[in-house]
Amino acid sequence: MNFSLPAELLEATRLTKAGQLTEATAALQRMLGAGLPVNSVALQARHGPPTIDGMVEGPEMAQPKLAPPGNKTFSDAVEDPAFRIKNKLIKPVLANSLRGFIDQTAHGGFHLPGGLAHRAPTPIPADLPNGAEFLACTFSNQAGSRPYKLYLPSGYHGQSVPLIVMLHGCTQSPDDFAAGTRMNAAAEEHTCLVAYPGQTSSANMQKCWNWFSAADQQRDAGEPSLIAGITREVMLDYAIDPRCVYIAGLSAGGAAAAIMGDAYPDLYAAIGVHSGLACGAARDMPSAFAAMQGNGGPAPRRARTAPAGSKPRVVPAIVFHGDKDTTVNPKNADLVVAQLGQGASLRKRVEKGQAAGGLAYSRVLHVNANEETVVEQWVIHGAGHAWSGGSPAGSYTLPRGPDATGEMVRFFLEHPLPPGMHQK
Repeated sequence: MNFSLPAELLEATRLTKAGQLTEATAALQRMLGAGLPVNSVALQARHGPPTIDGMVEGPEMAQPKLAPPGNKTFSDAVEDPAFRIKNKLIKPVLANSLRGFIDQTAHGGFHLPGGLAHRAPTPIPADLPNGAEFLACTFSNQAGSRPYKLYLPSGYHGQSVPLIVMLHGCTQSPDDFAAGTRMNAAAEEHTCLVAYPGQTSSANMQKCWNWFSAADQQRDAGEPSLIAGITREVMLDYAIDPRCVYIAGLSAGGAAAAIMGDAYPDLYAAIGVHSGLACGAARDMPSAFAAMQGNGGPAPRRARTAPAGSKPRVVPAIVFHGDKDTTVNPKNADLVVAQLGQGASLRKRVEKGQAAGGLAYSRVLHVNANEETVVEQWVIHGAGHAWSGGSPAGSYTLPRGPDATGEMVRFFLEHPLPPGMHQK
């Protein structure tokens, strides 16, 4: 059966490709009889650009395992195959075409093979080691509420230990991210706690951290206040060494980790940014699209903050990025490194290597006068937008790459917070 698309949808698609998002939105709303507000079609900042593709970028990237029926996690259920607009069921062909437009718009004009972004399946939960716990928690403050998962390793018995905060990417969940990164296994080996804040679909339709929103880039405001609040809550409830608190993330989570390191240099001793962007790389959706495509220009200089009576510091960081990433342009890794090293006299030392899985990499060490590595940058050759060395149990992982989790933990434990810097 032939099914012709509405002229407004075709026009909206043309306008989107031309970068005219406002006009495209108006065309789409005309088609729907003004039945949907802008934010219901993923066009306002809170529903902003997803930074993880809905399609796997290459044969080397792992497909996640499916969860058994009825398994409940932080992930939302997959949407129905047809939209309901004004209580009317829209035919699946039109629904799919409309979703294709929405997905393309949300991706800033990127075309994904196969059209629609799919929601990543939730991994099958792994059995916990004897004595370990993986707790479901919630934190609330004036900025809202967020769920989070907290991993307590079997070796934790109330002694002072490090804490690592992990920020997932778009469409992911704390459970998915934990499975894909295998950070809980690293926590078992090194006896540290791991917190996984969870973004909600009500805060961002694709469950992206809102790294591109000016309101979510400030200390003790918006999403930074929620992430820092989760960190502080864990530090209050458990015996955490205040000099050994770290934060890392993938894609939108990596961009959020860069923001947290900039806003809270007295809370986080070091940060990890995987396939992310520099703090302040975008202030709204148009600048976010430009930054993701590598057209955002140099990273802005940031005013370094520090507790009263102490000196500002360069926050140590480890940065991973695939040089074939088509979702977040690899140029962004260089901008992250440049921003982190601002004001420091660092020189570079380059090492080459190959992961056990076969992918080659370049490791650039930015060292100070004392030969201490302040910023460590890994470029994975031939890699797309995925967690390097991750497990196929989670989404957006690259098992053949170098072990980003192991290298991040190693880097973190080598960089405690300087004495007198941590918050009281």
